[in-house]
Amino acid sequence: MLKLLKPESDEAGAAALLRYYDGRGAVRLYAAEADAQLLERATGPRSLTAMALSGGDEEAAGILADVVERLHAEHGRPPPLDLEPLDTRFRALFEQADDTPLLGRCAAVARRLLATEGERVPLHGDLHHGNVLDSGPRGWLAIDPKALRGEPTYEVANLLRNPAPHATLVQDRARMARLAGFYAGRLGLERQRVLDFAFAHAGLSAAWDIEDGVDSGYSLSCADLLSTLADAA
Repeated sequence: MLKLLKPESDEAGAAALLRYYDGRGAVRLYAAEADAQLLERATGPRSLTAMALSGGDEEAAGILADVVERLHAEHGRPPPLDLEPLDTRFRALFEQADDTPLLGRCAAVARRLLATEGERVPLHGDLHHGNVLDSGPRGWLAIDPKALRGEPTYEVANLLRNPAPHATLVQDRARMARLAGFYAGRLGLERQRVLDFAFAHAGLSAAWDIEDGVDSGYSLSCADLLSTLADAA
């Protein structure tokens, strides 16, 4: 398939990261020039969103964890040099930190997490149920990477508030806590940092919504629920 990036796209580094992945856990990049990318098309019939909403939430979480493992595996080549650091990624949240107490708490947690980052690795940066597709014989593959560099824990931060915007499933404190424990155990992460990054990212998502002039209610509700689980004192 041919993908054309919009001038304001935040996927400028996607081509370099897809070359680095070389089809391991993500779709293959066949060619790229300027804002055009020729990509492998994933055409399998299954959907992680449909799976999660029809009683297969744990199965979907397992598939997402598998994809993270494949993306974070050793790829035998140097990673791209121009990946966006997480402190830049959180710009919108930091700029709006004084707007509401909740966003202020999200920003404070984000700053603490970024100040204590350990190993920094290439990150897809936008993993969720709609960005991991069934490719048939090649299994489940990620699409649309944001091409970030940061702590591996951030890779699962978005998963606790997805599949969006299905609030009946997602906005459940017990589910959020359960998923944090699952991803921490499967991927060798610290459970509390999973929850903290999820809280910070929910605030970031709300800040993006506000910037774009769209309803931020879903993201703010997720942040509010996560605030009771995160170390956000």
